[in-house]
Amino acid sequence: MSHQGSCHCGKIAFEFDGEVGKAIECNCSLCSRRGYLLTFVPSANFTLKTDAENLSTYRFNKEVIAHHFCATCGCAPFGEGADPQGNKMFAVNLRCVEGIDPAGLSVQKVDGRSR
Repeated sequence: MSHQGSCHCGKIAFEFDGEVGKAIECNCSLCSRRGYLLTFVPSANFTLKTDAENLSTYRFNKEVIAHHFCATCGCAPFGEGADPQGNKMFAVNLRCVEGIDPAGLSVQKVDGRSR
């Protein structure tokens, strides 16, 4: 199944393929403040539809995840990192994906604050 997502103003738009039925809710200082509900997508299943120059990026803590956001509207639709095996992954904020009802997701709580 293909999904479309974007920031609020549309300067960042993307699509990804895959089923979405569950989400991760991390309690780290960034995720909790931004209200992320995340799903993880392999690089091969993710396509940025707008220019990469529209991405602003924030890194913190161990700086292994590039948290992308829009400098115009402030939305943070996805981040880039790697899974434990070193494969490039995208952490997609499901709140920025069209047609996703957060109330219908199974949400797994993750204790990122302790890491």
